[in-house]
Amino acid sequence: MFNSFSEFKKFADENGILMVDFKEIDLAGRWHHLTIPVERFTEDLLEKGIGFDGSSYGFLTVEKSDMVFIPDLTSAFVDPVVDVPTVSMIGDIYRIDGDRLLRFESDPRFIAEKTEKFLSDTGISDNCLFGPEFEFYVLDNVEYRNQPNHIEVHLDSAQAAWNTIKSPYDPESGNLGYKVPGHGGYHVDLPKDVSFALRNEVVRTLEDNGIPVKYHHSENGGPGQVEIEVEFAPLKEIGDRTQKLKYITKNLAMRYGKTVTFMPKPFFGECGSGMHVHIQMFNKGKPVFYDENGYSKLSDTALAAICGILRHSPALLAFTNPTTNSYKRLVPGYEAPVTICFATSNRSSVIRIPGYARSPGDKRFEFRPADATANPYLAYSAIIMAAIDGIQKGMKPTAEFGPYDKNMYNLTDEEKKVVKGLPKSLDEAADALENDCEFLKNGGVFSEDVIRNQLKKIRKDAEEVSMIPHPIEFEKYYDL
Repeated sequence: MFNSFSEFKKFADENGILMVDFKEIDLAGRWHHLTIPVERFTEDLLEKGIGFDGSSYGFLTVEKSDMVFIPDLTSAFVDPVVDVPTVSMIGDIYRIDGDRLLRFESDPRFIAEKTEKFLSDTGISDNCLFGPEFEFYVLDNVEYRNQPNHIEVHLDSAQAAWNTIKSPYDPESGNLGYKVPGHGGYHVDLPKDVSFALRNEVVRTLEDNGIPVKYHHSENGGPGQVEIEVEFAPLKEIGDRTQKLKYITKNLAMRYGKTVTFMPKPFFGECGSGMHVHIQMFNKGKPVFYDENGYSKLSDTALAAICGILRHSPALLAFTNPTTNSYKRLVPGYEAPVTICFATSNRSSVIRIPGYARSPGDKRFEFRPADATANPYLAYSAIIMAAIDGIQKGMKPTAEFGPYDKNMYNLTDEEKKVVKGLPKSLDEAADALENDCEFLKNGGVFSEDVIRNQLKKIRKDAEEVSMIPHPIEFEKYYDL
C-alpha cells in the first residue's frame, strides 16, 4: 500500500489513523500481532525493527530466542475489523547476528521470496501466478471438550437438515424451514443460503483491501459449506492475500454471530473443505504452459511441471496438508482426489487441467489435494519447487501419472498397481518428506531447519492425536 514512510505518514494524518498493528506468521501459519500508537511508528523503527520472542513462534529455542521483525510498508492495509482506526502490516522476520540483522532463513514469507527468485533465475518463468479456491464452513455453534473423562464435539448450523424440528436460532418465530440436505449445498439459492449476506460483506471487504475476488457461492456441504475463489497473484502476494482473507473472513463472521472453520473435515459424512490451487506461468509476457499441439493444449514445460509435482506429491502433503484432520478428507473413494495422476476436467485426479481454460493466457493446471490449514507461503513454495524440479529434469508423462481421462475412484486392481495414492495419514506424509526433501533445498530456498521443524511439528501432532481415545472406539469395543 505504501512505498515510503512519508506516504504512510501523509495517509495516517489525512485519515485519522490512531494505531499501527503488525502481523507476524509462525510455522503453523497463524498470525500473531503487536500494536503501537501511530505516534510511535517512526522511520527509525522501520530500520531497527521490533524485538520479539522467537521461541514462542516455534522458530528458536528459549535460551537464544531474541528476534526482530521489520514491517513491510507495501503490505499495509486499513484494518477493517477493528473499531479504532488502524493500519495493519506484515512484518518480515530477522535474526540477530552480532550488530547485524539478517533475514531469518525459516521465515515463511522469506521462503516465498526465495522461491520466486529461484524460479526467475532458472529462466523458466519471471511471473508465476496462483489462484486458490477457499472452501470453508460457516457455523452457528462449535463446542469441544478433551478431558480424561469427557471427549465431545458438537457443531451446529442453522441451515443444516437436522434442524427441521426446533431451531435455537429463531427463538421467536420457531423454525422457518428451508434447510439444506446433506451433500446438497452446491450453489443453493436464497433463502436456504443463509450466509449469503455475510459472504457479500466479506467479498466487498476483500476487494476494498486489495484482494480481487472471482466469485463466491454455497458449496456441497449441507451444514454451511461455502467457497470464495480469488483472482491470480504472484507467490508471496497470494500468501499475503491468503492470510488476509482468513483473518477478514473469521472476524467478520463473528460480527454476524457466526463462526468460520477452514478445517478440512469438521463433519463426519459430509463434504470436506479443500484449497484447490491453480497455477500459471509466464515468461517475458508469454504463457509458458500453452502449446496448441500438446495434450489439452499444454506445453512440454507444463507437463514436466505436472510430473514434478506428482512425483513429489507425497512429500508435498507435509506442507500442503499439515494436520491430522487433513487425512480425514483425503480418503479414497470420496470427494477428495487421492490418486497421483493428472487429466483434463477430472476432479478425481491430484492434478486437473480445467477444460474451460482454452486460450494461451488462461492455460493452467490445478493441484487439488491442498487445504487451508497449510501455511500458505510454505505450501505454495513447495509446490513450485516440485514443479521446477520436474522441468529441470525434463520429466515426461508415464503410465504412472497419466493422463487418465476416467473416474479415478473406480480403478481396477491392475490399474491400482501402476497408479499410486497419496499418504493416508500425517505420519505417512512426514515419512515421505523425510525421504524426499532435496528438491526443496535447491537454490537454498528451504533450509534444513524449516524442514526439520516442520517434521517435528507434524509428528508431534500425529502422536498427540493418536493417543486420545475416539468415541467410535467405545461403540466398537466397549463391550468386548
